[in-house]
Amino acid sequence: MSGTTRGRKHSSAVYRRRRLVVLLFAALVIAAVVWLLVAQPWRSVAAALAEPDATPTTSASPASSAADTPAPAASEPVPEEPADAATPDPSLTPTAEPCVPGNLLVEAVTDKASYASGENPQLSIRLTNQSASDCTLNVGTSAQAFEVSSGSDVWWRSTDCQSEPSDMIVLLTAGQQVTSATPLTWDRTRSSVDTCTSDRPQATGGGATYHLRVAIGGLSSANTAPFQLN
Repeated sequence: MSGTTRGRKHSSAVYRRRRLVVLLFAALVIAAVVWLLVAQPWRSVAAALAEPDATPTTSASPASSAADTPAPAASEPVPEEPADAATPDPSLTPTAEPCVPGNLLVEAVTDKASYASGENPQLSIRLTNQSASDCTLNVGTSAQAFEVSSGSDVWWRSTDCQSEPSDMIVLLTAGQQVTSATPLTWDRTRSSVDTCTSDRPQATGGGATYHLRVAIGGLSSANTAPFQLN
């Protein structure tokens, strides 16, 4: 026998399987190359690196812009330049003739006809321009006078202790009726020029009747307003 061992010869089936494996590997390599050429995945990576982080933009879809964009604020009126205080407005300055007694009705008015114990009467003046023409009248505190009496006994006068009287000229149009904007309160005491800073006697209650008479601009009321103190 010879000293060398002869190699075992493989069958034809083994060779066929080897060729098949080689062919499959080659097909996979070709397919991979074709996919790389077509898909070019490196482009998406490069684009992702080059693209900056997403930031909010001013543009939005119609749905989101309607919900997220605040409605514009209503326009506010622009303040006008203040008028020169030294220049009077002719339209606000009374130009009619002064009211005369025959055309002006002056009335005394109280807020109630009867007052409970400790309740103070509220006194007012009502004016009516009974003429067909406008007229002017001084309705300031310097021209007003209130008087409360019981029979012939005058209990209280608004002028006894009046301080800092003032004037106010107003225009009463034809047929206009006006009443004191702020009534005058009577504290149910007897007044005099000597008791402005001292205690005063209290008016009698228990159903006693009193009368209010008023005057303005020298024109006395045509009536007296009666009321009771309880």
